[in-house]
Amino acid sequence: MGQFRQISTFVEVVARGSLSAAARAEGIAPAMIGRRLDALEARLGVKLLQRTTRKLALTDEGAAFLEDCQRILGELEEAESAVAERSARASGHLLVSAPAGFGRQHVAPLLPSFLAEHQDVTLNLNLNDRVVDVVGEGVDVAIRIASLSDSSLVGVKLADNQRVLVASPAYLKRHGVPETLADLARHNCLAISSEGSQRGWTFRDNGKLLTLKVAGNMVCNDGEVLHDWALAGKGLAWRSMWEVGSEIEAGTLCTVLDRFAAPGNDIHAVFAQRRHLPLRIRAFVDFLRRTYARPDYWRARAGAP
Repeated sequence: MGQFRQISTFVEVVARGSLSAAARAEGIAPAMIGRRLDALEARLGVKLLQRTTRKLALTDEGAAFLEDCQRILGELEEAESAVAERSARASGHLLVSAPAGFGRQHVAPLLPSFLAEHQDVTLNLNLNDRVVDVVGEGVDVAIRIASLSDSSLVGVKLADNQRVLVASPAYLKRHGVPETLADLARHNCLAISSEGSQRGWTFRDNGKLLTLKVAGNMVCNDGEVLHDWALAGKGLAWRSMWEVGSEIEAGTLCTVLDRFAAPGNDIHAVFAQRRHLPLRIRAFVDFLRRTYARPDYWRARAGAP
């Protein structure tokens, strides 16, 4: 406590320009201010201020030390403000963006619980599969299932995500189980399309990532439709575990080519960089992260209507 008081006194004296002005601000005698400065210089073993009856002047060591002290005191003030905010009530409006399929299954059903905990918050959930401009569109939090590359945004990992290739047992019985990536050429592959072009399927082969364009008699821009087609035995589909986990466990879908599985695209919450993040954003991101971290969550929710 004494060391901190000495540092804060040093900064205050420099800011006010004299020992007497700093003493008046604190309501103590100038001699007390002088003793604190003497103790600080003695402890550090350097002269920080050249003091005369008329003026103060920083030494070179004092100028360097002042910069560090101002930074430390500023960070302490920010930390105290953050703690105070956490004890306050979250309030205000949140605009949240999420991919359509994931948002329907794993964001929208959670919102009543979040709003029950934070009754002074209102929320607008925008579901679509394009990559929104977080800053330009005024989005507070965007849920993204991808590797993050935009350095202007802050990303918080919410959960792991793994992509798997699945088909129904009936389809595999009729057409056989693919054993190699080359076998995909003889299968009906149910691919997702985006803006008129097919998105490739990504695998790892001999340690290298490989994106394949596949062929089939049906494509769609909605992943939920591909999911339904796979369940109906219409072909192979490349889907996320958050979507098909319960069907795999129940045996209504089977995974294939598991040894070629690529690293997953994790689920993130992203938001614009801000020096003081509003409590409602922190509360929402923390709520999602806590919920997704529960061991029973994905088993209970994956594939739920």
